[in-house]
Amino acid sequence: MDFDAVLISPRKEKMLKQGYWLNKTIIQSLDEAVAKYPTKQALINFRTESKQQISFTYQEVLDTSNKIALGLKQLGVVKNDVVSCQLPNWWEFSLLLFACSKIGAVLNPLMPIFRERELEFMLKHAESKVFVVPQKYRNFDHEELANKLKSKLASLQHVIVVDGLGENNFDQVLVNHGLDKNPQALQDLSLYQADPDDVTQLIFTSGTTGEPKGVMHTSNTLYANIVPYAERLHLNENDVILMASPMAHQTGFMYGLIMPIVLKSKVVLQDVWDVHQAVELIHQHQVSFTMASTPFLNDLTNTVAGHHDQVKSLKTFLCAGAPIPGPLVQKAREILGVKVISAWGMSECGAVTTTRPEDDDERSFNTDGLPLPGVETKVVDKAGNIKPVNQAGRLMIRSCSNFGGYLKRPHLNDTDADDWLDTGDIAYQDEQGYIRIAGRKKDVIIRGGENIPVAEIESLLYKHPDIAVVALVAYPDERMGEKACAIVKLKEHAQNIALKDLVDFLKTHNLANQYLPERLEVWSDIPMTPSGKIQKFKLRELIAK
Repeated sequence: MDFDAVLISPRKEKMLKQGYWLNKTIIQSLDEAVAKYPTKQALINFRTESKQQISFTYQEVLDTSNKIALGLKQLGVVKNDVVSCQLPNWWEFSLLLFACSKIGAVLNPLMPIFRERELEFMLKHAESKVFVVPQKYRNFDHEELANKLKSKLASLQHVIVVDGLGENNFDQVLVNHGLDKNPQALQDLSLYQADPDDVTQLIFTSGTTGEPKGVMHTSNTLYANIVPYAERLHLNENDVILMASPMAHQTGFMYGLIMPIVLKSKVVLQDVWDVHQAVELIHQHQVSFTMASTPFLNDLTNTVAGHHDQVKSLKTFLCAGAPIPGPLVQKAREILGVKVISAWGMSECGAVTTTRPEDDDERSFNTDGLPLPGVETKVVDKAGNIKPVNQAGRLMIRSCSNFGGYLKRPHLNDTDADDWLDTGDIAYQDEQGYIRIAGRKKDVIIRGGENIPVAEIESLLYKHPDIAVVALVAYPDERMGEKACAIVKLKEHAQNIALKDLVDFLKTHNLANQYLPERLEVWSDIPMTPSGKIQKFKLRELIAK
């Protein structure tokens, strides 16, 4: 694969000079952690189905990732090859990243909710050589689908299955092969390691403009966010991090996979969100920090009421992905005793604005935080002029952690000659520099922190024989933040349509369950502009009432 990360080299000298790019890789951080704390617990993996906890020391993380790297190399994986994985928060996911970095390969995490339609596009676009999946997860046969995709995609040479029963079993192919018995083979791994400016992660956006875009990150761009993020939140090697957000999201990947290694701390991975299990894990492992979307905080607060001793180790809960209701912040403070931190970010740059632990609690529900060190923000009008304080406009950012570009889509990078990235969001900035997201220029619905690809779903619904006009819009939900409502105008011949009919139709197109509309409105008239564009802001106002 030839990666066109065109946004890296023009700013390299400046970023190095200013100290924001550290010229460091995850392998160097892992080596440092092993040298200092070889027997320290690095990773605890809780698997919900088996109720099993799997533990790795830092030395075991290094040794096992070396084995996986040798296994990948034996499969023919070389520098800049893409290894895709559709795994839950399991140890195999974390160690795959370290193994890929050791041989210069690129890890492409894919959400477990994706099905044939999304996966075929992403694997083809990434030219993935290896696809690592669970045999089954949440009652879905991932192995069967992966093999079906392999038969359709020329670039996909290997399907590796965690807990598989065949010869493509993860442990058999990538761990228990015996290649590590050769000292020279282990020593030679150092010859293939990724450089700090090599693409190390390829992660797809949720396709809010019609099709997903492949975001390319290097070690330098990832570290440029993770290090100041941890410093602002006062995180260090003594912290224990719980990560229940999917590591196939940028949230889980950066702060549940990479950050613990950078800090030399301990991470507890939870593969399926179960609030009662989360409470038990927090208590057992004395978890001090977690990051997740608002529904997680809401569940935890409601569950722990009257039993604060179970989670008294938890000091900080960072919320991102949707605004945090003020009453929830107050309730979490009283019941959990935690500091709630608000944040905003993108796959393209990580969480680049956060409130601070020292801020008043109200900042967490009336702002999305201050820019991190190395991040500049500005709010502009359509002509690019700076908007006055507290006036909404387009949010632009210039960040040391900005991505390297969209794979094979440089014309969509939305970055100008001065490195300003158009976020696609509408925001305003107050007198102290705090940002508040006021709306979205892109047509996005964020359900529990997960972006729903509006344009793609609408295009599918237009294929329904009874639908003349359709608009997918957000409506507020106390737990998930937003859910999707399909507003449709029927064709003259159609009598009626039910939500189940709509959902069943979308399922025939292999759409992920989380993307399915949860509400249906059938209207005889849909508000439009004189030019014929649907006025979605009016639709949102009407259904919110």
